[in-house]
Amino acid sequence: MIRYHARWILPVTSAPVGNGTVVVDDGRIIYAGARDGAPPGDDRDLGNVALLPGLVNTHTHLELTAMRGTLEDLDFHEWIARLRASRNDVLTPEMLLDSARVGVMEGLRAGTTTFADTCSSGVAMRAMREAGVRGIMYQEVFGPDPSRCDAMIAELRARLTELRSLETALVRLGVSPHAPYTVSDALYVEAARLAAAEELPLAVHIGESDAETQLVVNGCGAFADALLARGIAVESRARSPVALLEKARVLGPRSLLIHCVRLDSHDIATAASEGCGVAHCPVSNAKLGHGIAPLTELLAAGMHVGLGSDSVASNNRMDILEEARAAVLLQRVRSGESNTLDAHTALELATIGGARALGLADRIGSLEVGKEADLAAFSLNGVTPVGDPEAAVVFSLYRREASFVAVAGRVLVQDGVVSGDDRGLAQRVQRAGTALARWHSPTDQQYIEGLGEQNPEVPAWS
Repeated sequence: MIRYHARWILPVTSAPVGNGTVVVDDGRIIYAGARDGAPPGDDRDLGNVALLPGLVNTHTHLELTAMRGTLEDLDFHEWIARLRASRNDVLTPEMLLDSARVGVMEGLRAGTTTFADTCSSGVAMRAMREAGVRGIMYQEVFGPDPSRCDAMIAELRARLTELRSLETALVRLGVSPHAPYTVSDALYVEAARLAAAEELPLAVHIGESDAETQLVVNGCGAFADALLARGIAVESRARSPVALLEKARVLGPRSLLIHCVRLDSHDIATAASEGCGVAHCPVSNAKLGHGIAPLTELLAAGMHVGLGSDSVASNNRMDILEEARAAVLLQRVRSGESNTLDAHTALELATIGGARALGLADRIGSLEVGKEADLAAFSLNGVTPVGDPEAAVVFSLYRREASFVAVAGRVLVQDGVVSGDDRGLAQRVQRAGTALARWHSPTDQQYIEGLGEQNPEVPAWS
């Protein structure tokens, strides 16, 4: 047994404990409370830290980490189109895997122990396994042309069969029909049926942008124009994107709805009644100009909401404590009230809320006896006085890396150093990032024309 001592332990589902201890035995928590009441064991004093449950990132695109800083200040439709094109032309399978590896390392340094990743290439599953983190990789499927539905489902089925062999006790597989502008109604129906038959969780980008809403509700806008240019018929599909998912029977207790910026009261009631989880991505939503999601209404409806960073292609960072801070501040801007969404609720979103949204709350998300020992510690040095320790974590630890991280009791970060860190990895991903930047540069046409199709397996998104 190992006794982890900390200046503060924040169990999340109960009050903070000063000078507390978490005792771990065989990868599980057997005690969390005051130091003087802890059972005997080997002592590990973590020092002046706040010890939390491992953070849960409910939405990432780890394979896109190399795209940091290459898609700045673009209209959303152009952002999507340039992301797709540059990834197809530049990023090889090896680059995508290295990109995912770097993303996992970055998340670990920020205290994230669980990743819910939507991935086209499948590399995120391997990267998570290698690093020893916990996660769900939702295999993406694309296909806006309904005539291609059977072919897309056949490809998805084959990919799932291949990836199933990579599942472990920590890393699971799911399905993600991407978004209304890349998925036909028929493909939504069949992907949901396949996920149900295979007993796999499902994730979908929904209610993210005005362009998406215009496509679904009115059959017009930038996404509609792009589909028409490809010879794909466009028409009004539903009263809202959520209504489209309801019609296709995508909604359910194993469904994760990503973004949910543009939901009205009817959409929220529908999604809540179906038991869907939500991945709330406040920084990405703001950076892309999509707006502020109705988070307080989602919570009031009883929905399980977690925080997501989205990809660093849209966010530039992968820091769930930063997302917690942004969630509070943006909801207070939206409401005009200083007490909207307190620090405790924000910390819940970053931990147990995310675990609930992913169907993992019986295993992780809080420091409780019987749960698996996913832990993250953050130094409080320089935070004087601490006052409310939960408020200190949410509002005062900006850009502070975790000093200690464990997953199921296995230590993955010690004294701020990630175990098994590949020293050449950062250089390889930097080279991929440089190639992407050159692709996007209008002054380097000779380089762009010479790239060719390096990764033909990546599907066309729009």
